Amino acid sequence: MKQSLAVGVIGIGAMGMGVAKTLLRAGFSVRVRDIRPEADAEARAAGAIVCTSAAELAAGSAVVISVVVDSAQTDEVVFGRDGAAQALTTGGVFTDGVFIMCSTVAPDYSESLAARLAARGLAMLDAPISGGPARAHAGTLSMMLAGPAAALTRCATVLEAVADRRFVISARAGDGSRAKIVNNMLAGVNLAAACEAMALGLKLGLEAATLHQVVCASSGGSWMFSDRMPRVLAGDYAPRAALKILTKDLSLLLDAAREAGCPAELAATAHRAYAAALAQGFGGEDDAALVKHYAALAGVALPAAVA
Repeated sequence: MKQSLAVGVIGIGAMGMGVAKTLLRAGFSVRVRDIRPEADAEARAAGAIVCTSAAELAAGSAVVISVVVDSAQTDEVVFGRDGAAQALTTGGVFTDGVFIMCSTVAPDYSESLAARLAARGLAMLDAPISGGPARAHAGTLSMMLAGPAAALTRCATVLEAVADRRFVISARAGDGSRAKIVNNMLAGVNLAAACEAMALGLKLGLEAATLHQVVCASSGGSWMFSDRMPRVLAGDYAPRAALKILTKDLSLLLDAAREAGCPAELAATAHRAYAAALAQGFGGEDDAALVKHYAALAGVALPAAVA
C-alpha cells in the first residue's frame, strides 16, 4: 500500500539500512543519505531515492529519521554545510516536518537539539532504538519515544512500520535518551559478564558449545549471552554492533550517572574492560570481541573461525 508520507533516512549503516528497507516494504517513498557509495548502491537497488546531501533529502521528506553514530554526526547532518536544516529555506515539505533522532546520545544533547529545532519550527522525537540489525531489517525494533503528542500522531504510521515495540516515555525530549542509556547499562554489563564467564569456562576446561547450551537453559542466561556467544563459538567478529559503539554508550551512561549523583559501580567496572579491549585494537570488531580481552587475561584460546 502506498503511504502518504515521504520519509528520509540519514545514515544507512547496519541499523539505518534495515529501517530504510522496512519503510520501503511498507510502501513509503524513501530518500536516503550516506557517505558510503556501497550503502547508496544497496539502498538504490532496494528502491530508495539516493540523495547527495542531507539538505536534498530533507527538502523532499515530511519526516526525517537520523540513524547516525553520535551527537557530533547528528549536528553535522542537521546544522552543518548542506545539513537538513538548510531545507527550511526552500519551502519544501520539511518546513513543517518532524525530525526523528534515533542515535544514542547524551540526554542533555537531545534536549538542546529539540530546542534548536523548535526555534526553527520543527518538531523532534527523541527516539533511540534497540534490537540490532536483524530486528531493524524485520521492522521489529524497540523504540523509546519522547516528544510532542502531535509529532507522535503525525509519524504514527512510520513508527509502526519500523518498531513493533514502541514505548512513549514522556513529552520531554531527553527522556528517550535517558531510557536508552539505562538499557545500554544492562546490555553492557551483561555482555561483559557473558564474556568473562565464557573465558572462565574455557579456563576450567569446559567445551564452549556445551557451556553455551547450559547457560542459555539455566538461571545465568541473558539475552546478550544467547545472542553474542554464538558469534564467539563461530569465531565470527564481523561487526554488527561495533565494540567501540557500546563503549561510547557506556561512557554516556557513566556521565549521566555522575551528573545525577547515582553510583554505577558495575557499569564502571565493565567500562574499564571495554576501554582495555579498545586499547587492544578490537574497537572496530563486533562487540562480542570483548571476549578476546577476557581470554587474554585468562590465557585461553577462543574457538577458531568456522571455514
